[in-house]
Amino acid sequence: MGKSALITGITGQDGAYLAKFLLEKDYQVYGTFRRLSTPNFWRLQYLDIFDRIHLIPADLLDASSIISALKISQPDEVYHLAAQSFVGTSFEQPVGAGEITGLGVTRVMEAIREINPGIKFYQASTSELYGQGNTESLSEQTPFRPSSPYASAKLYGYWITRIYREGYGIFACNGILFNHESPLRGMEFVTRKISNAAAKIALGLEKKLALGNIESKRDWGYAPEYVESMWLILQQEKPDDYVIATNESHTVKELVEKAFAVAGLDWEKYVTVEERFLRPLDVNFLQGDYAKAKRELGWEPKVKFNELVEIMVKEDLSRWQRWSKGERFPWDAPNYPNENKILSRMLKLDR
Repeated sequence: MGKSALITGITGQDGAYLAKFLLEKDYQVYGTFRRLSTPNFWRLQYLDIFDRIHLIPADLLDASSIISALKISQPDEVYHLAAQSFVGTSFEQPVGAGEITGLGVTRVMEAIREINPGIKFYQASTSELYGQGNTESLSEQTPFRPSSPYASAKLYGYWITRIYREGYGIFACNGILFNHESPLRGMEFVTRKISNAAAKIALGLEKKLALGNIESKRDWGYAPEYVESMWLILQQEKPDDYVIATNESHTVKELVEKAFAVAGLDWEKYVTVEERFLRPLDVNFLQGDYAKAKRELGWEPKVKFNELVEIMVKEDLSRWQRWSKGERFPWDAPNYPNENKILSRMLKLDR
């Protein structure tokens, strides 16, 4: 029998890909999920692993449920991926971001400290920690300057992870992952918003795409490769923190151009920039330096920007074509509301 792992947030993009990766390494995989009126297991079903994992209901606001999850799973490793993970939403729900994305880490760490300090712990940190004002590649030594409630909450999670590592001797690590995408990315994220819209417009199912800041630059990698780095981080002799990235950055505009080109379209005929999608604060440049990960973990990215965009657009094209012909399969896009129907208090801010 292999090791046992507990993944918080197993229903998300990273959780699903990580579960698949660990199953292939003969792990017993447990995952926490929130009880919802409509279950959100489509990614696990899409990857055909739903029947091979063990699901445990839990909530990051409820310490007792976290303790129960640890007792049930008895894990060798905990991968803490659950969070309120969308930057834009954190401006709308800043207190919730702090409670879930920030203090949620402490609740998990404290449960580990009390139940079994020998459990290895991975914290999903983020490139958003670096915030504004950067123009060069960012490493583990670069100072943090968070520019959103989400990033501030993640900064708390980063430091509390280090505190439990240094104060209690727990094998606790931060993976500072830069943007990583896939066909399983949530519709709230700009990459999937663009790939989905390009596919629908190409098939005559939609007419336009509205975006916010298309000049911001990001370091985009491929999520299935990034989950391997999470595992590698916990296999080292000593706990440490690592940047995972591609050492490249591209603008949202470049992403749009590439996505629409893959779909056989001229993006300028369909894409508009609207003020309502701008954030109160935005980060204009993020590019990671993964030299330490390459040196110590033996990890480096294989799928780069152009191939990533092509993978996402072609998959969305295929899914919409199949769906339009009546085929049904686990998928999120048909049930996702048009953004024009979503009223946000952020849209009402005086500018």
